[in-house]
Amino acid sequence: MSDWLGLAGDDPYGVDNLPYGSAAVPGAGRRVVTRVGDRVLDLTAAFAGQEDGGLFEAGTLDGLLAAGSAVWDRTRARLVSWLSDPGQRARIEPLLLPADTVGLRLPFTVADYVDFYASEQHATNVGRIFRPDSAPLTPNWRHLPIGYHGRAGTVVVSGTDVTRPRGQYLAGDAIEFGPSRRLDIEAEVGFVVGTPSPPGQPVPAGAFRDHVFGVCLVNDWSARDIQAWEYVPLGPFLGKSFATSVSAWITPLAALESAWVIPPEQSPRPPDYLREPRERGGLDLALEVRINGQLVSRPPYAQMYWTPAQMLAHLTVNGARLRSGDLYASGTVSGPGRDERGSLLELTWAGAEPLRLADGTTRAFLQDGDTVTITATAPGPHGRLGLGEVTGRVVAAR
Repeated sequence: MSDWLGLAGDDPYGVDNLPYGSAAVPGAGRRVVTRVGDRVLDLTAAFAGQEDGGLFEAGTLDGLLAAGSAVWDRTRARLVSWLSDPGQRARIEPLLLPADTVGLRLPFTVADYVDFYASEQHATNVGRIFRPDSAPLTPNWRHLPIGYHGRAGTVVVSGTDVTRPRGQYLAGDAIEFGPSRRLDIEAEVGFVVGTPSPPGQPVPAGAFRDHVFGVCLVNDWSARDIQAWEYVPLGPFLGKSFATSVSAWITPLAALESAWVIPPEQSPRPPDYLREPRERGGLDLALEVRINGQLVSRPPYAQMYWTPAQMLAHLTVNGARLRSGDLYASGTVSGPGRDERGSLLELTWAGAEPLRLADGTTRAFLQDGDTVTITATAPGPHGRLGLGEVTGRVVAAR
């Protein structure tokens, strides 16, 4: 399909992918863009004067998200046609810019942010660390997708520095206040809502594709010492709300048709509102986590217990409405293997088994200056597709 583009058949950002983003283009201001190989296509310019062109004028994905699934499909079909038809080359090629010449921005306005706890392996590991004398999973865990509300205003785009948070924590028997000493990562997958829903009207699991526009990678940074002191009885607050990093590229669901798989068996059987066709419930996303460039983990998203559609259904079953730009994340992605754990809490077993890095240093938790990068790939019709990376560097507390 990509004859005139000159892309390799296995390019992770070929015409089968086409993730959307927002970028500051020199001399042109804020633009909606899509990634094509090592270039970006200026969609604000490409759609100017055409049907739906007004959706791209503001330079963010907000208009496209709110337009609904029929417009999403129509937009993608046009892009595939433009990028695969040699007859379109003269018009489209001048609008392709080297990716390293534009400044990527937060791609959409985050309306609400919810974080789930959908990995059985992660929840089990955390239970064993913090409740070694009790059952690892709480009694409710297999009955519903557990989640909590985050702060939309602290969601930042990949590449943004993350300031080490301050807060209260226990040091032995004393309560201290200061910079977190147990700063952690959480490798997650996020889902971006496009089509809103009316207040009081739950969204069934089967309507997932009508409402969710696409997928991104997420690092929900966590201050474990602050979290441990504050979370009883109401749950995470300051230990989580200081920063959540998201990738600059949103992969549309339409690009992931080859990635759907059967999720793990659920027992007990979930209630009716959480049931969905199981053959297309899970996503085969292969994540990788790097600290200062060194690969430390390969979390497998296909093993997540609660599916994206079930999380969406549970989020709305009480009548809470969806808004265009809502972001909900999976919670830490972890597999059964030691090298498949998506947080340092698990990788180092709360610091008892520190990681050794290539430079000879060790890590129980993150140090100032550390850079964390999460990447992922998914099966596509002609090879692996790339999901936009999410990266952040830790800077000292202010």
